[in-house]
Parts: sequence; C-alpha cells; structure tokens
Amino acid sequence: MEVSLRAPVPLETLLTVAPGEDRELRLLNGEALVADAAPAGPFADDVPDAVGVEAAHDATHRYRGDTDGPFSRCFVCGLERTDGFHVHPGTVAGRELVASPWTPPAWAADDDGAVRPEFVWAALDCPATFAAAQLGVLARFSVRIDAPVEAGREHVVVGWPLGDDGRKQHAGSALFTAGGELLAAAHALLIVPRT
Repeated sequence: MEVSLRAPVPLETLLTVAPGEDRELRLLNGEALVADAAPAGPFADDVPDAVGVEAAHDATHRYRGDTDGPFSRCFVCGLERTDGFHVHPGTVAGRELVASPWTPPAWAADDDGAVRPEFVWAALDCPATFAAAQLGVLARFSVRIDAPVEAGREHVVVGWPLGDDGRKQHAGSALFTAGGELLAAAHALLIVPRT
C-alpha cells in the first residue's frame, strides 16, 4: 500500500475515509483532502542485511533526536514520550544505515498477538526519516508487510538512504526479527522544509 500525504494531518480531529477512483482511498477533513492511499506496485527488494540486536542497541547511542527538537514528542521516536515506541535509530558502526531495537507493546497487537498494521507502519517511519541525508517530513510512504510482527518480542528496525533530488529525500526502512528474518519493508519520500 502507498499513502501520499497531501496536507498536515490534524490531531484530535475526526477524519473521514472515502473511496476514490481505481481502488484508491481518500482521507478527508471535511471536504479537504489530507491523504490518499492506493495499492503500491512492487518495489525493489533492496533491503540490506539484518543488523544484530547488540549492534542495534549500540546504534541508539548515536540517535540524532533530542529532548526539545522537532521530533521530541513523536509517538515512535520521541525522547519526551513515555507512552511511545522508543525507536531511536542511530548510525550502525561501519555501515551506511541506522538501526534501533523495538519491542512492540501488547496494546499494539490484535487478539492473535500480531502487531496491528498501522503500528508496523509507524515503526518503519522514523528509521527512514533518520536515514535520509537531511531530515525531512514524510510525504509518501510505501509499505509491504511480509509476515506477522509479534508483540512482546524484541525486533530490529533499520533505515538506509536511497538518494535525494534537492529537497526530496528517498530512504528505505525494514523490520526484522531478532534472528534476522525480514518481516516488513518500506520506501519513504521525505521533503526537507524550506529554511
């Protein structure tokens, strides 16, 4: 599935999902288009080799976020959140990617213990953001989930740069089991804000 953000997503606001053309879904705030979603075509299987749990823990010491920066209240990576996912991707020693361990909480799972897809998407977002050459805001996200993600077990999320075109930054991210099995992957388009 591929989601394109068309406007800032309003918080604490009831939004409407409406069908669009050709299997597309539209997210609306009243009449205003906030995002649209459509089936994504296959993207290249360019996922790098898994990062071990120890290396992922070590990488979090190089996390670029801070307690008062633009991402400090992020649900996934914010250092000011006690109720978030605590994904703090930092550079992996000797590799051109970022990584973080992640243990999904039980409240993020369905009745079968599998992490709900929206939370898998969330966990893949920040590693892509911090892997890009410049920090940007998410504009488009394509995600594939290959296997269930088990709540309560430690996993590793990684992100890597895929290139840039001026203010447009491209990055990938992936979610692995602690043993290195690929569970999900994503491609992100990020836009660097004008200064």
